[in-house]
Amino acid sequence: MNWNDVIKFANNGSPQPPKRVEKTDKEWKSLLTPEEYQVTRKKGTERAFSGEYCEAHEAGQYACRCCGITLFDSTLKFDSSSGWPSFTEPFENNVINYEKDETFGMVRVEVLCNICDAHLGHVFPDGPEPTGLRYCINSASIKLVK
Repeated sequence: MNWNDVIKFANNGSPQPPKRVEKTDKEWKSLLTPEEYQVTRKKGTERAFSGEYCEAHEAGQYACRCCGITLFDSTLKFDSSSGWPSFTEPFENNVINYEKDETFGMVRVEVLCNICDAHLGHVFPDGPEPTGLRYCINSASIKLVK
């Protein structure tokens, strides 16, 4: 996976998900804290350096806070000094949905859970090798499974 792949997915559609999880807005509200709901279902962003996993270094896998699918492995997490947990690539290519995001006067690539459409964060082409990618993820969108 590299930046060209990300752009291709954002412009032409993401890989098929392994499954789908769909709930009503009322169901999501009953399952999530207000902050989790705001970030994952309303495309919010937590304050920089405030998230639970910003400085976390425990081994394990990071799963979607909403549906539980594994999204990232802790071995692919790195300190980007951005204020949000950062990863070099997803656990599997088909668990992430890529969408062009033109909000706030800029063009970025938003990443969402491909299973339940939870907003996770954004991906940027300024990460370390071998992928050169930085998946900048809200802690409120993920949970560590040790």
